[in-house]
Amino acid sequence: MAAVSMRLPVARKPARPSASRSGEKHLVAPGDTITTDTGYMRGHGTYVEEEKLIASVAGAVERVNKLVCVKALKTRYNGEVGDIVVGRITEVQQKRWKVETNSRLDSVLLLSSMNLPGGELRRRSAEDELAMRDYLQEGDLISAEVQSVFSDGAVSLHTRSLKYGKLGQGVLVQVSPSLVKRQKTHFHDLPCGASVILGNNGFIWIYPTPEQREEEAGGFTTNLEPVPLSDREVISRLRNCIVALVTEKLMLFDTSILYCYEASLPHQIKDILKPEVMEEIVLETRQRLLDLEG
Repeated sequence: MAAVSMRLPVARKPARPSASRSGEKHLVAPGDTITTDTGYMRGHGTYVEEEKLIASVAGAVERVNKLVCVKALKTRYNGEVGDIVVGRITEVQQKRWKVETNSRLDSVLLLSSMNLPGGELRRRSAEDELAMRDYLQEGDLISAEVQSVFSDGAVSLHTRSLKYGKLGQGVLVQVSPSLVKRQKTHFHDLPCGASVILGNNGFIWIYPTPEQREEEAGGFTTNLEPVPLSDREVISRLRNCIVALVTEKLMLFDTSILYCYEASLPHQIKDILKPEVMEEIVLETRQRLLDLEG
């Protein structure tokens, strides 16, 4: 029989709740009382009981004037206009595609919201509708931008820019959307020889940096040439570094990923996922980020 390690229960010191100016907690657990002031309005993640405003999810308290809501720490993706997302086509419908983007509802990509091959600008015809499966079919991965958010929370996407479109060869990593840092750009060509798309929805795409940009293709031609072993090793190392950062709850952006990659170089790719190695390289990454801020 395999040995089983057991740990005796230890009394923990009670954490001191951090209070804001109005006396509310910043972090709450389900059932915690946020405020007893009846002047506040109930927002998402809260409910009222015995004239108390109580949290229904674990998260951070946010207050806008008299509206109080709790933003969950671990949740599905809630789309915002302008977000960059990576998604997978799940269904081809009339004049639209359904896309899985890690949100509560399927996202929609309309035929009119995408570039035609070659970047051609014209009205969509019946022939375009019949050829939809030639552009994108079930299982294809795409990068897109959030165009609008419907009243029920569903997201409408567009790929009108030539930098968006169908994704070719690479590795998809799924993480919590809360760990992806919002930046001016989410497309990064890293100096280590690979590129990443950090989707705001928690889908991260790692792929070989293309030697030349196929701007005239309109995002529909995928390079199916064999990927060299050196590129595959870089992509695998980046993937394991991202898993390490997520395990240690460190925010994901181009600098943190690059620092973690550099810290992992003394180790073999498969060893990065060992808990002690993971802790070591993330600790070094965190220290470099603190030195950068300081």
